[in-house]
Amino acid sequence: MTAPITAILIGAGNRGARVYGEYGLLQPSDIEFVGVAEPDDARRARFSTGHDVNPEFQCASWSELLAKPKLADAAVICTQDQKHIEPTLAALRAGYDVLLEKPMATTAADCILLVNEAERLGRTLQICHVLRYAPFFTRLYHIINSGRLGDVITIEHRENVSWWHMAHSYVRGSWSRLNESAPMILAKCCHDLDILVWVMRQSVARLSSFGSLSHYAPAHAPAGATPRCTDNCPAADDCIFYAPRHYDARPARAPSTHPANKSGFGEHPFMLYALDGGNTPDSCWCTLQTSPYGRCVYGAGNDVVDHQVIVMEFERGATCTFTVHGHSDREGRTLRIDGSRATLHGDFAHAPYPQFFTIHDHGSDSAERIDIDPDESGHGGGDQGVIRDFVAGLRGRPSIHQTTARTSLQSHLLAFAAEHSRTHGGVAIEISSFER
Repeated sequence: MTAPITAILIGAGNRGARVYGEYGLLQPSDIEFVGVAEPDDARRARFSTGHDVNPEFQCASWSELLAKPKLADAAVICTQDQKHIEPTLAALRAGYDVLLEKPMATTAADCILLVNEAERLGRTLQICHVLRYAPFFTRLYHIINSGRLGDVITIEHRENVSWWHMAHSYVRGSWSRLNESAPMILAKCCHDLDILVWVMRQSVARLSSFGSLSHYAPAHAPAGATPRCTDNCPAADDCIFYAPRHYDARPARAPSTHPANKSGFGEHPFMLYALDGGNTPDSCWCTLQTSPYGRCVYGAGNDVVDHQVIVMEFERGATCTFTVHGHSDREGRTLRIDGSRATLHGDFAHAPYPQFFTIHDHGSDSAERIDIDPDESGHGGGDQGVIRDFVAGLRGRPSIHQTTARTSLQSHLLAFAAEHSRTHGGVAIEISSFER
């Protein structure tokens, strides 16, 4: 029997502990976590107990853990976006192969530094582009590259972020401010930009981009709105963004008619985990009184866009529009690809909605429907797929999905170019010159 790949985890938050760490519990013959660095005492203890981590290798900081003699094959790094660069460089230099949560870094210069350093040291640096491993996008890759659509002429790709996810992550949450995280087009959409380059098997030659923050701002606040939803806000009954409903929270001994008792969105585990304030309605209510997640969405101080579009031209002439926005009725991606032989429509929806393609051959009145059966892990099956493939790559069995750090750099540079274009009046950018 092949021994499992051993790993340390740096950052035991939702992605680190609940996604990649969970894979280690489900597939212990693939990967075993033997150390953890996490500043939050409760999260560090929870992960250590679940994985039976030796107390000597339970550290509050990545620098403390990486100062120890090398104790594993790999490091899985899931710190916040702006804290990727230092632990990743340190882990690579300490001899670890690295699986790094996207985005790899929050500046183009730092992304290039990471790629160059990994290549100089001969170490694996794989970025968590999880969508490559979702059955939906795997099928899309094969459809396009089989010639089923003919030559791809134009693509419309949309990332539809639901209104409640936008409020949680990009208005109230960790990705709400540029100086604390990264542009939304990088933090949310380097997934999609990577997919577009991967399935087309060619680079983007030029792009321009437009977008802004339109809705989640003080000018749109209801009359009398309070800074926090827990401050007896007069808009509580009618505001869809009333935070206690999102997190199934209510004050102690609240009457059954209290607005916090209305049905909410607490069934989304990643939202409740972000609160880290317990899992009962009363404890969530207490956390909302002080945490960022209890703020009014119209006064949260967020400054990232709530909608953006990129217009791209691939190196062989195909064109693409990519749109991201935070006002969707439901979560998911939708796309249309027009080829010289056929047109494809795709819906990469989240449960309970189906995932499927329809292909309309030119000159035919009928359409072929292809239903996709995603597995139960996040991102339509991609979350477990990426770490499974990381392990396989370290064992010398890479797949068509696997990406190098150099390849991942393409999607990141596209995001940086798009943000530069957006903030400079939509100027067209030649990607070859932007890379320099």
